[in-house]
Order: sequence, then C-alpha cells, then structure tokens
Amino acid sequence: MNEQEKLRILITDDSRLLRKKLREELERLNCEVIEAVNGKEAITFILEQEPDGVILDIVMPVVGGIEALEFIREVAPDVPVVILSSMGTPQKLMQCLKMGAIDFIHKPYTKDQIAHTVERMRKLKAKRLAKEAE
Repeated sequence: MNEQEKLRILITDDSRLLRKKLREELERLNCEVIEAVNGKEAITFILEQEPDGVILDIVMPVVGGIEALEFIREVAPDVPVVILSSMGTPQKLMQCLKMGAIDFIHKPYTKDQIAHTVERMRKLKAKRLAKEAE
C-alpha cells in the first residue's frame, strides 16, 4: 500500500496505556494515528487534521465522548466514529448509534474487532471519495 492509502485515525481515550496499545495495532493495519486525551482535544483535532475515522471513549475528563460525538456529527458528518468503551450499557449503545456512531466496541477489545473497524472505515472512505469524484 502506498502512503495515500493510509487511514488517519484519531484515538480519543484518557488511558495512555490503551492509546499506546491501540496505536500499535492500528499502525500494523497501515494507519496513521493521532491521539487525544479527551473530547475537547478530539474536537480540535477533527477541525485541524480531518481524520478518516475516530475511535472514541465515552468517559473522559473535560469533554466526554457523547458530547464529542455530538459535535463531530455537526462539523464532520461523514467521518466514521466508533465508540470503544467499558461503559457499554444497552442505553449508551443505542444512544451512540442513534447519534451516528458506526459501531460500539466493548473494552477490552480484540484485534479482530479493530481490524474489522479499520476495514469498515476504509470502505466508507472509498465510498465517500467515489461520491466526491462524481
């Protein structure tokens, strides 16, 4: 794969260890990784760096994942967002999906779940680029 085919993924989680492990996994899947420690940072990166996808925790300091998801949907409605959280109640799951998240992964995640997420984000990016080229 060439450099243009890399996905730029924003990981937003207040756990440094989770971001490190997830970064390693995503880089193995040919992704460029941006990291944010809370929803406020994520919003800044969305506006400045235009990632191809976002992996977002729900419970974070400053601005939480639900608030960040709401903002992302307003400013970047085509950017796929996957919620990665241990706070996976059925109500939270439904709320996030209704707000436009493409998936909800419960922590701890598996490598297969991350690979599936990346593949889905690649397909959505390809579809978006094809639509823009029309």
